[in-house]
Amino acid sequence: MIVAGPFGPPARSSEDVTLWMRQQAMRSRRYGSTCTGAFLLAQAGLLAGRRATTHWQYAERFAADNPDVRVEADRIFVRDGKVFTSAGVTAAIDLAFSLIEEDHGRALALWVARRLVVFLKRPGGQSQFSAALTAQSEATGPVDKIRLHVVENPRGDMSLRALAEVAGVSARHLSRLFRAATGMSLAAYVELTRLDVARRMLEDLPSPIKVIAHAAGFRSTTTLRRAFQRRMGVTALEYRSRFRTTAEEPDDRCDADLS
Repeated sequence: MIVAGPFGPPARSSEDVTLWMRQQAMRSRRYGSTCTGAFLLAQAGLLAGRRATTHWQYAERFAADNPDVRVEADRIFVRDGKVFTSAGVTAAIDLAFSLIEEDHGRALALWVARRLVVFLKRPGGQSQFSAALTAQSEATGPVDKIRLHVVENPRGDMSLRALAEVAGVSARHLSRLFRAATGMSLAAYVELTRLDVARRMLEDLPSPIKVIAHAAGFRSTTTLRRAFQRRMGVTALEYRSRFRTTAEEPDDRCDADLS
């Protein structure tokens, strides 16, 4: 059973619909939702005690409305036992490929992906965050200026003092402004931005991991790999294999420091 959601959080379902979803969930080998369909599953009590996600724009409200659900707002899709939820429309495509691969193997999933002219799939742990999209808004204040600066200069000096000079405010003031505006620290934003750069290079280029780590601003390949595993839930090489399924892998054994 797959429950799709409307644009924006849906209204509360009728008792008949809620009962029907519960019955279908009991009969199903697995069930889940796409986008805001997670609201409907939660209303039926089908996500209680489980990990789930929804579109980032509505994740805060989803968490507030459903305190019994462990919301993972930054994931494109989440599997918890027989239950699956996805973040949005394109994330549902990634989830669909995951289900095809689980049921019928990687070869068929790859064949379907090629027929649709899309990448095989992104891992579910991939973040909904995109540094490039975030920074495309007009830089009207210190926080916007820093976002754009980090995206355009991932290899630059990202110390708090250096960023404060770019923003034209004190280091302490910038730190508070940035956390208030984004909900994350400057260090976390820099790491996510660098991961975003590395991710896109892994998708598009055959360059060795050492080269990608340097271009994305990481001190070493070890630093990149650890950040990738922690934030994405897969290794950099595993991520690359999802996108470069037929290409010969470059030599990624070198782990030398890049500073």
